[in-house]
Amino acid sequence: LRRPRSGCYATHSISTVSLSSLMEPLRVNSRLVIPPGELQVSFARAGGPGGQKVNRTASQVQLRFSVAESACLGDRRRKTLLKALQGRLTASGELLIRAKRHREQARNLQDARERLAGLLADALKPRRARRATKPTRASRERRLEAKRRRGRRKQERGGHFEL
Repeated sequence: LRRPRSGCYATHSISTVSLSSLMEPLRVNSRLVIPPGELQVSFARAGGPGGQKVNRTASQVQLRFSVAESACLGDRRRKTLLKALQGRLTASGELLIRAKRHREQARNLQDARERLAGLLADALKPRRARRATKPTRASRERRLEAKRRRGRRKQERGGHFEL
């Protein structure tokens, strides 16, 4: 018997494995833990290889975290994250992670959570300040001597035309 073609076959249900990982707080580092209420998860059809099943299941995970409005971030951390993740944030200050590497929704959710934690941890690492240094006298002389050699080489080339 054939199934009637009414309705959409996309399954937006969450499996029990991913539901439990969705309810867990996301540990970014030893000092920052994001509560599950601040993470927004949605699912979509992923596309790519997988045959007919890929057209029916919503295995792609879209994980959103609002850096601008998060209650678990202090002002310093928020400022640091907004500056470090400037190119990855949406106009509203949200960090969007799309995970579709795997064919299972639960594995994609775990992948998205790990990538989000890695991005935030990397952005929060303190950057070593650059110490200003002066070029040594010998390096300045080498640079100027190289410029003189290049200038002489160009002068020695032909093509001296006078108008």
